[in-house]
Amino acid sequence: MKILQLYILLVSTLGLTIFQNQTIDQNRSEVNFKINNLLINTVDGTFKNMTGTFKFNPEDLENSNFNICIDAATINTDNDKRDEHLRSADFFNVEKYPEICFTSTAIEKKDNAYITTGNLSMHGVTKTVQIPFEFSNNTFKGHFELERMDYNIGEDTGTFMVGSTAKITITCVVTP
Repeated sequence: MKILQLYILLVSTLGLTIFQNQTIDQNRSEVNFKINNLLINTVDGTFKNMTGTFKFNPEDLENSNFNICIDAATINTDNDKRDEHLRSADFFNVEKYPEICFTSTAIEKKDNAYITTGNLSMHGVTKTVQIPFEFSNNTFKGHFELERMDYNIGEDTGTFMVGSTAKITITCVVTP
């Protein structure tokens, strides 16, 4: 009888550990953004190479957390000249600030979705943000808006050439 109880405890513990320690699928995970350009165009872009710790259990939000970074140099807008300019000191300054990172401080359920609150760090600035997200089929999908001037991104550019608000979509696919 004790062996059966020990076996059940071991299987339950392993199942919880496997679920909480999810691995980020770098090939399918990315951050997409949209931002206005010259008030008439929209520039779409992506960041790749997502790494970090992803621990999410809808049944245990208190012990769930995210500590995720993306490689700032992977910015891609399908325009090589623009991408090089975005990597420069005029915008992301990827040599000095190679990563953009988010570390959660709380996760809560709201209706049929979730909200994570945490610290977003980029370009030497850290701000608290909230990211509403859904999680299904091992995929985190979050959406929020970001004021680029809050992070001193392209501050000499103003908001006519490049809009001030970027719409962000995070897709993080994990494997248990």
